[in-house]
Amino acid sequence: MADFDMLANMDEARAALARVFGFPAFRGVQEQVVARVLAGQSTLAVMPTGAGKSLTYQLPATMLDGTCIVVSPLIALMHDQLRGATANGIAAATLTSVDADRGQTIERFLRGELDLLYVAPERASQPHFRDLLSQGRVGLFAIDEAHCVSEWGHDFRPDYRLLRPLMDAFPDVPRLALTATADRHTRADILAQLGIPDDGLIVAGFDRPNIRYAIRGRDNPLRQLKQVLAENPGPGIVYAPTRAQVERLADQLAGEGRTVLPYHAGLAPEVRAGNQAAFVASEDMVMVATVAFGMGIDKPDVRFVAHAALPKSIEGYYQETGRAGRDGDPSVAIMLWGPDDFVRARARLGEVEEHRRASERARLDALAGLVETAECRRAVLLRHFGENPPTQCGNCDNCLNAPGVTDATELARKLLSAVYRTGQAFGFGHVEKVLTGVADERVMQRGHDQLTVFGIVPAEEAPLLKQVSRALQARGALVANEHGGLMLGGDARALLKGEARLDLVIAERAERSGGRRRKGGGGAPNPVGDPLFDALRALRRELAQEAGVPPYVIFHDAVLREMAAVRPASRGDLAAIGGVGARKLDAYGDQFLAVIRQF
Repeated sequence: MADFDMLANMDEARAALARVFGFPAFRGVQEQVVARVLAGQSTLAVMPTGAGKSLTYQLPATMLDGTCIVVSPLIALMHDQLRGATANGIAAATLTSVDADRGQTIERFLRGELDLLYVAPERASQPHFRDLLSQGRVGLFAIDEAHCVSEWGHDFRPDYRLLRPLMDAFPDVPRLALTATADRHTRADILAQLGIPDDGLIVAGFDRPNIRYAIRGRDNPLRQLKQVLAENPGPGIVYAPTRAQVERLADQLAGEGRTVLPYHAGLAPEVRAGNQAAFVASEDMVMVATVAFGMGIDKPDVRFVAHAALPKSIEGYYQETGRAGRDGDPSVAIMLWGPDDFVRARARLGEVEEHRRASERARLDALAGLVETAECRRAVLLRHFGENPPTQCGNCDNCLNAPGVTDATELARKLLSAVYRTGQAFGFGHVEKVLTGVADERVMQRGHDQLTVFGIVPAEEAPLLKQVSRALQARGALVANEHGGLMLGGDARALLKGEARLDLVIAERAERSGGRRRKGGGGAPNPVGDPLFDALRALRRELAQEAGVPPYVIFHDAVLREMAAVRPASRGDLAAIGGVGARKLDAYGDQFLAVIRQF
């Protein structure tokens, strides 16, 4: 391929893009990545979720001589990708432990009939799989979720480290590594671990402008989450940190008139699979889940992602919120957090291998900065990934409804002094009583009513104490022992000596799920009540049920919106709509045209 004329190559690629996928042009860096693949050059592409990563190997796979071997971490993700590829007329198969047709798939590969073959890293790293590939023809190695290869990544999978010998056995086959979440350190490690040259790095940027970010303190999580559901009618995901919380929230939220199901590793496999299938096929269902749910879901129309507690890392937060709005339509990401989240997170740092502890602590500090900032959330997030974004995005809670900021350094010093003088052994409630001069039995019994800090916080400042405590715990200046007693940590000494300051964000009490409500809210811009759009959706649902696939595999909402707006009268008109490729035109074109003619 490298000897082919590049211009002719890309002309052919653009023709294939229109024919197979129905798109008139590449998006973002897709063209740059595809050009490198077709030229036989190995590449690491860092592209945000929803930017069309899978197209960068699926399209070349239809043009290259040989099969593209796709290494993917989850069976559910492979099967999702398989459905989408097959719907576009691409010859694809999976080789997993749950596939009954493994022998047939191997025969198809050996006969050269497959464009794509999806496998897990555990299989790809085995000698017998290398032997199988040597009997056929391989055109490309595509490593999906490539951050899993790096110990510096947030989702390290040891089997990814064993892929290099497989690819080295086929030195003439290009490698394409793909990820949405990798900071500078992780990117360098991926290049080294997968044998991709430094000049093969393409970074598309991390911004997801269609997602509105909102973060707030958790005070009444059930009420706050019910509000999120009420304001966002489409499919959504609520992440909770434990299985018990998942079950409880799923039960509590189910009474809001929506189908709400749980998902966690403790459920029976058939229940998990059934709940996941129901969510993927749904147009308005909510899944309450642990982070075990999501990576295997290629569902484009998720309208909101809500975190009921602090995510594990800023990369995890980015990846999990990125499951919203993959179709490019407006979506919302809401996080609820409390100081106890940071207590648990800092305790977990002690369980991390020592050589990774510093990088994990930096991730946690970055999360603290994100939740406590009065700046643009998106700017803070993007700067973490090495970008230089504008200071305002206009689509996060802080930009839409700028919070007040007050210098709370003096109040923080009073709180830290009280923690220190009471012996660094008491919880916030006791320290608060000392500072506000509440001489109850426990305070007097310990002689804390005789301390110089007793009653030094006046009534007008007292309401801010809880928020100051929360902010100090987020940044690590206050830490909790195993009994819940507060101790000094982090930059507490610098604050006490006047060498650091605490600016406190004062959020409005009137909360909405994404800051000030804008027209259309967080939902998709679908023409609500348009009888033609509703009829097209009904036909899509019917076709999806017949084919046993999720509705979005037939067509995305955006395609149906364009059909309803343009009202194509012929197959030629329909083919001009983005997302209507040749295979889908043949399979569904006449049925959709028939519905359109009725209006």
